Amino acid sequence: MERLILEKLRQWQDSKYRKPLILKGIRQSGKTWVLREFGRRCYVHTAYISFDEHAEYKQFFETTRDVKRILQNLAMAGGFTIKPEATLIIFDEIQECPEALASLKYFCEEAPEYHVACAGSLLGIAMGTSFPVGKVDFLDIYPMNFTEFLMANGDENLVSYINTIDRIEPLPEAFFNPLYEKLKMFYVCGGMPEAVKMWTEERNVEEVQRALSGIIGGYERDFSKHPGNTEFPKISLIWQSLPSQLARENKKFLYRAVKEGARAREYESALQWLCDAGLAQKIYRITAPGLPLSAYDDLGAFKIYLPDVGLLRRLARLAPSAFAEENRLFTEFKGSLSENYVLQAIAGQFEGSPRYWTMENPHYEVDFLAQWENEIIPMEVKSETNVESKSLRRYMEKYDEAAPLGLRFSLKNLRLDGRILNIPLFLAGRVERFISLALKRSAW
Repeated sequence: MERLILEKLRQWQDSKYRKPLILKGIRQSGKTWVLREFGRRCYVHTAYISFDEHAEYKQFFETTRDVKRILQNLAMAGGFTIKPEATLIIFDEIQECPEALASLKYFCEEAPEYHVACAGSLLGIAMGTSFPVGKVDFLDIYPMNFTEFLMANGDENLVSYINTIDRIEPLPEAFFNPLYEKLKMFYVCGGMPEAVKMWTEERNVEEVQRALSGIIGGYERDFSKHPGNTEFPKISLIWQSLPSQLARENKKFLYRAVKEGARAREYESALQWLCDAGLAQKIYRITAPGLPLSAYDDLGAFKIYLPDVGLLRRLARLAPSAFAEENRLFTEFKGSLSENYVLQAIAGQFEGSPRYWTMENPHYEVDFLAQWENEIIPMEVKSETNVESKSLRRYMEKYDEAAPLGLRFSLKNLRLDGRILNIPLFLAGRVERFISLALKRSAW
């Protein structure tokens, strides 16, 4: 399966300011495969070292900080060919060897001619006091996006068409309809590579279900493996509550919805563990749109989303058949899935994490706000063709000068309606491009 992050890895390879790389992402998002494939495509040799599979290699980092000696020992023990510039050195599951993590400082300072890329599980939690601050590059890998799903599914013609869209005008039905059908399947599978593989290679929904269940089970085993014993049940309760938190009309996270009588001070560290592990994303409410967005955070009001729409569907125990039957359960939960999908689709396209905005008496809520260059872009998510946008329009009236453009994601076709740009849900991954086109058109 093709991963778009490979192009960013090539840019890292070619940079004259290159430092050892840490590839960050949740478990089973494809970190190991991507690094090994990158080595296969772009280097003469690959030296792959997994500290989970070969715990004995840890000793090489514990006894010396001499990079040349470390590499000599690894080459002899693993039978690797390690040459400057020509070999990609991969340290996998690096959280199992804190000394290897600390050694990246010396690779940066004393041996920059060696290309080192690292991956590991729960690195947001594992990075301790020995972390080499300022001596590494970071790159985030996310679950596969809709474009990558299309490529894996053999729909290169649809990807090619999406890449040629350079004007804001309705898509022909010959492209709109199949893209909508593929999107429904993406809601079922999500972007976890194993689940995508089960669908694109086997066309077997039951295997997709098993793959997602296995991934969720792995995450839940991590809950007991890493935090203290007192946190484990709290993390599990929060994790299991996330679908119901998102199913409510007001999606603000409530601790009392986790367990009757639960209070923030008892559960906030457990929730933070999930966020640090990348298994939950916290979206704060802002009191007003301004730069930087974080200066206007209401720290007591936030929503929590999952890193992948397929994981959310499976954790909610929503059967794939619901997408074909359009039953009541699906109708009620479709908005939550669509919001989670859009958040997943726009990951990495904006500065910082998105926020959301509300106003009371009467109640208005804009699902996401994000910074694009020096503009704050409000975004509303609609799961159907009913696109009455009272909240978005109210926001744009209230903050007229600060809102040159509003986005509405829906199943309506691509069009610019005054200052509101409607983007079909399946094109959410191209939002940067459409914002640029819309603002240029407005300037005319």
